[in-house]
Parts: sequence; C-alpha cells; structure tokens
Amino acid sequence: QVQLVESGGGLVQPGGSLRLSCAASGFTLDYYAIGWFRQAPGGEREAVSCISNSESTTYYADSVKGRFTISRDNAKNTVYLQMNSLKPDDTAVYSCAAAIGFRLCLPSQYNYWGQGTQVTVSS
Repeated sequence: QVQLVESGGGLVQPGGSLRLSCAASGFTLDYYAIGWFRQAPGGEREAVSCISNSESTTYYADSVKGRFTISRDNAKNTVYLQMNSLKPDDTAVYSCAAAIGFRLCLPSQYNYWGQGTQVTVSS
C-alpha cells in the first residue's frame, strides 16, 4: 500500500524554524519526484518546493526562496523540508506528494498524497 506520512509541523514564533519530514512506505522514493505543497484556510493549494527523482533539479516558490530547503534521503525513503525564518504568511497545512519520473512543481502533476501537517506561525 502506497503511503506518504508527513510530520514535524507545529506552532512556531515568527523567525523560527521547523523541519518537515515526508516518509514513504509501500514504494521506493528513488524514482519519484517529490513535492511539498501548502494550503492556507480559504486559499488554494500552492507549490512550495519540489525535488526531482535524481536530485538534480529543485524548485522553490518565490515566497520561500532563501528560507526553505528541500532534500531527500533515499536510504531512509524520506524527503525533508527545512523551513527557516518563518513568517505568519507561511501558516498552512503542508502536504507532500509523489509522482514517478520528472514532474513540474504543480499539484496536478502528482498522484500520491499525504494527509498533511499543520504549520502555524504566530507570536
């Protein structure tokens, strides 16, 4: 059974950091592109960051460039999103998603999704 499970969300003050994890089971991440997407209350799902299956290509939304870093550990079948200098505008449910092969960083390109983890940035 293909499953993605996110963890690491929580409440953090502005300027703080969190590291999200996306653990895969039921399949091997090596051949999959992985994306992190977020959805704020009342908003649409938007791309945050994506990484190709070969790690040669990464994408970051303009709003998170220089603050967030995506990485993958294929040995652990896990992808991470390190989030630094967090802002209240980063508050959202963050979900990871997977798709085999090369994919653009668009939600429609991904077919396996986790349940999401809440990130709240507030003082």
